[in-house]
Amino acid sequence: MAVTDFPPAGPVATALADFDPAALAQLFAAWGYKPSHAARVLRAFYASGDRVTSTAPGLPRGLVERMRTGFVPSAATLAVRQIAADGTTKLLLRLGDGGTVESVLLPDFRTDRAAGCLSSQVGCALGCDFCATTKTGFKRNLTASEIVEQFLALRREAHAVGRKLQTIVFMGMGEPLLNLGPVLAAVRRLADNSLGALGWRQITVSTVGIVPGMDALTDTGLNIHLAVSLHAPDDATRARLLPMAKHFPIADILAAADRFQARRGRPVTIQYCLLAGVNDSPEHAHQLAGLLGPRRMHINLLHYNPTGLSLSGIVYQPSSDQTAGAFAAVLRAHRLVAHFRRARGPEIDAACGQLRRRTAAPS
Repeated sequence: MAVTDFPPAGPVATALADFDPAALAQLFAAWGYKPSHAARVLRAFYASGDRVTSTAPGLPRGLVERMRTGFVPSAATLAVRQIAADGTTKLLLRLGDGGTVESVLLPDFRTDRAAGCLSSQVGCALGCDFCATTKTGFKRNLTASEIVEQFLALRREAHAVGRKLQTIVFMGMGEPLLNLGPVLAAVRRLADNSLGALGWRQITVSTVGIVPGMDALTDTGLNIHLAVSLHAPDDATRARLLPMAKHFPIADILAAADRFQARRGRPVTIQYCLLAGVNDSPEHAHQLAGLLGPRRMHINLLHYNPTGLSLSGIVYQPSSDQTAGAFAAVLRAHRLVAHFRRARGPEIDAACGQLRRRTAAPS
């Protein structure tokens, strides 16, 4: 399975979010305006989330009007907003072709900060058996503009409740490394000090283990974080949960993670969703410890949010608190760094893909 196996992103966007300063400067020059206006326009756009831009002062009136007619108002608009009691906010955003994607704002323990979760594809083709996103199939890749619009929407949501969007993780709908070009273009826009100004270290890209994509990400040299969704310590169990696992054995995935860590100097995070009676036994914990013990990696243990009947006809359940605690204790006894990710928004469609599946007609 190559990084380019999936269809290209949707139609070429003409939203401001699709431009970096150099590309916008070139366009302005072609329109007969000073290229230097581009940096001011984009700074104002990312600061305010203004969909065309009326906030950059001192622009020629003709340029403002040209942008209003030359750019679409937005690559994504709000379709549904859900807010949980803990402040978790889930957005369903509608794209220009009618497709929908989910983005999530996650309040931090600090009352002035929040994290965001972005999608990279409309749906997903990987068929992970316990995931809601896969039940609606794969439609297409997102453009860089559509990814950036998610970030801007979450930034506005955070600002509205007195928080600052501090970190971003690509862990929503889709596999980021199977849409690597637009994802990297978006990352550059979000992180760059002259645009989204989030900072490179505040961005994490998560993957189920697409080895060529992991190596391609390593080769970019970008100073971002990598998370790997492992979910099982052995290939047989993993293949039952993640059909794509037959393409990439765990040993190959961890070797690619080692290469990323060696080049970037950043510990890789291992995501592990605990499923009752499937991957949560003490034996599984000891196996996982054996794999990760020699490695300086963090283990993020996830509480499963049930999504109903899976594609294979199984109804997965979360591990009990006692079982989950015992699993973590085994890892910590091996001196591994293991933490539970706080469960979010259980009373809303919090699991990835649930809101889109429930509310949207096929898109």
